[in-house]
Amino acid sequence: MQNPTNDKIKQILESAKTIAVVGLSDNPERTSYQISKIMQESGYRIIPVNPTVDEVLGEKSYKSLLDIPEPVDIINVFRRPEFLPEIANEAAETNCPVFWAQQGISNEEAYEYLTEKGVTVVMDLCIKVAHSILIKK
Repeated sequence: MQNPTNDKIKQILESAKTIAVVGLSDNPERTSYQISKIMQESGYRIIPVNPTVDEVLGEKSYKSLLDIPEPVDIINVFRRPEFLPEIANEAAETNCPVFWAQQGISNEEAYEYLTEKGVTVVMDLCIKVAHSILIKK
């Protein structure tokens, strides 16, 4: 598994407008909530994907990636590594070009599957940290 270069990650973050966040919690104490809130404050539209909540950060939550009725630029995943292959299968059915697994999360099977489908895959990297380092305000 190899992440894209910093230049490519910077390009992804600069061109993206919408981030679907799989496993986004409505609990402000959770990392997924805190990071998504910061990304929202940085100008991204956050679309929660969590079957157990109706709304997070003022946005309607969807049960799955396949329920989102609009294009998404990045799928950002806050789920344990063993769930990544299933999420990768869903992601492959969307037209989203980027699959991003948060820091501490990686799965070889999901990585291989998505890269074979032409999806750009970032794993084991925090999107907020990458954004704060690579995108200068």
